[in-house]
Amino acid sequence: MVASLPPPIFVADSVGLDFLNSISVPVDTQVEWIGSGDDLVGWLQAAGLVPPEVLAALRKTALPGEFDTIASQARKLREWFRGFVHSHMGKPLKPKSLQELEPLNRILIRDEEFGQITARGTSRRGKSKRDAHGDKPFSGLVWSQQRRWRSPDALLLPIARAMADLVCDDDFTQVKVCEGPTCTLLFMDRSQHARRWCSMSICGNRAKQAAHRKRVHQRRK
Repeated sequence: MVASLPPPIFVADSVGLDFLNSISVPVDTQVEWIGSGDDLVGWLQAAGLVPPEVLAALRKTALPGEFDTIASQARKLREWFRGFVHSHMGKPLKPKSLQELEPLNRILIRDEEFGQITARGTSRRGKSKRDAHGDKPFSGLVWSQQRRWRSPDALLLPIARAMADLVCDDDFTQVKVCEGPTCTLLFMDRSQHARRWCSMSICGNRAKQAAHRKRVHQRRK
């Protein structure tokens, strides 16, 4: 019997980094969240990168083993991008780093994104959602970015886009690795004080407990 995976971890404040965290050692044991095609589908759905109806439709048309092949490609993409992030984290990205991103651009050029006018989302009571400033929008319509999902290999496209968003829109000086002794989780430190842990409930709490045990031990000497 194959043990079920724990829920995916989303602590990075960046989908591109969350994807790198899809294999990690959050506590003591390494967990691989995209070891198979089914795992990849589960991770994409948990990340909100692909609509459930799209995943269901692609399942119906996929050839045997096709999702497993895409998962293998996703893992290779992940480890290539991990090398890029680790080599540049902690400092601003320079224009010359573009040449290193050619593998990513080769995937992005396959994308078939397009825009549509759609109805603005409503609350359960049927009232239009307010904008970020709390003001009621002028129109009940909104511009929606969408994508054509022609085959299972299109599942790599939202991942590639998340990586592109990271390198184009985020500050690489804010990319950090959790300071937990065994933790490998990456995150964006957008806090006003230096963030040290992937999560206060995981590594932060373990660090507090370790510090407490150390103080108790020193007092007993």
